[in-house]
Amino acid sequence: MLERLFQLQAHGTTVRKELVAGITTFLTMAYIIVVNPSILSSTGMDFGAVFVATCLAATIGTLIMGLWANYPIALAPGMGLNAFFSFTVVGSMGYSWQVALGAVFLSGLIFFLLSILKVREWIINSIPMSLRFGISAGIGFFLALIALKNAGIVVDHPATLVGLGEIKTAESLLFFGGFVLICALSFRRITGAVMIGIIAVTLIAMMLGMVEYEGFVSAPPSLAPTFMQLDIAGALNVGMISIVFAFLFVDLFDTSGTLIGAAHRGGLLDKEGKLPRLGRALMSDSVATMSGAALGTSTTTSYIESTAGISAGGRTGLTAVVVAALFLACLLLSPIASIIPAYATAPALLYVAVLMTSGLKLVDWEDITDAAPAVVTALMMPLTFSIANGIALGFITYAIVKALSGRWSDLNASVVTIAVVFVLKFIFLDAA
Repeated sequence: MLERLFQLQAHGTTVRKELVAGITTFLTMAYIIVVNPSILSSTGMDFGAVFVATCLAATIGTLIMGLWANYPIALAPGMGLNAFFSFTVVGSMGYSWQVALGAVFLSGLIFFLLSILKVREWIINSIPMSLRFGISAGIGFFLALIALKNAGIVVDHPATLVGLGEIKTAESLLFFGGFVLICALSFRRITGAVMIGIIAVTLIAMMLGMVEYEGFVSAPPSLAPTFMQLDIAGALNVGMISIVFAFLFVDLFDTSGTLIGAAHRGGLLDKEGKLPRLGRALMSDSVATMSGAALGTSTTTSYIESTAGISAGGRTGLTAVVVAALFLACLLLSPIASIIPAYATAPALLYVAVLMTSGLKLVDWEDITDAAPAVVTALMMPLTFSIANGIALGFITYAIVKALSGRWSDLNASVVTIAVVFVLKFIFLDAA
C-alpha cells in the first residue's frame, strides 16, 4: 500500500528512511506548537484553543501535502505572519482577532484561486528579486524586535522611542542563554536545536521557581473558543485590503521559495529544473491556510525546516505523513506548552530572525535602484511594526526609483499596478 501511494522505489527510498526523515523534520519545527500559541494568545485568543488549532492545522496541511502532492514537505502556522497577525493587525491597528482570521481565510482563498487559474508563476516571476530579499529580511527584523521586546531587552523610551531594558534580570539572562545555546547547537547540526533551547530555558526557570510544573500529558483543551470564529464579512472592509494582500504575498513567496529550495536539496526537480506537481503543492498550502483560519490560527505555510528531513533521506509524501502523525500526537502535551514562558520562546524568534535576514547578502549592493527599495522594505517593517507597510513602501520606492533612473525595462505591469494601488491606499484610506 505504501509503495502504491508514495512510489518509494521510484524515488530511491525506503519506509525506514522516510520514518527517520519525518522524525527529523518534526524535531526541527516542533517549536511552533509552543511559540505560535504564545504569540497569538496576546490578542486575547484562548491559549489552549490556539495550541490545538496549531497542531491540527499542521496535521491537516502536512497530511494533504504528503498524500496528494507526494512531497516530503511539512506545513505549520508561519513565523512572522503570526507576529504580524497579533502585534500589528490586532495590537496596533485595533482589529479583532476574529476579523484577522477572516483576512487569513481570504488570503488562502485567493491563493487557492491563483493556483487553479495557473497565474501564480506570472505573479512570482514578475516581482523583483530585490524586493523578495527585502521582504524576507524585513520579516526577520520584525521578529527580532518582537523577541527583544518580549525578553525585556528593548523597551520604549520617551526621548528615543526605544532603549535598552534591564539586562541583569533572570528573564533577560535566560533569554540570552537560550539564544546562544540554540545558535551553538545549530552550528553543530544538532537536530531539534530550537526545541532543545526552549526546553532548556524552561527547565532552568522551573528549577529557579520562576515556572510551576503543571503536568506532562492531558486531554487536549477545547477548540471551541476559536473554532469557526473567523469574521469574513469584517475582513472584506476596504481598509483590510493591504492586510489580506500582505498575508497572501508573504505566503505565496514563502511557499514557492520553500518548495523550490527543498526540492532542489532532495533532487526532486525535473530535467528542466521545474517542480512536478507544483500546482498540487501550492493548493495544499492554500487549503491548509483556509483550514487553519477556520480552526483558529494564522497563516499555515510550508516550512523550510523540511530540508532537514530531506537531508536525512526523505523523498516522498510518507515523510510528511510521519510529521503529521507526530503533530497530531502533540495534542496530548498541552500542559507542557502552557507553562513555557515568553522569555523561553523569544530566543527561538531571534534565531529565526537571524536566518531570515541572511537574504540581504543576495541583494545587488552595487545597483542603488535595487538596494534602496530592499533596504526601505526591510527597515520599514520593524520601524512601523507592520509587514504590510514595509511591502507597500518597498513597492512604491522601487517603482519611483526605477522610473526616475530611466530603468523602465526593470518595471512591469504588475509592479507598477501594485505600487499605484498602495499610493492610493496611503492617500485615501489611511488619510480617512
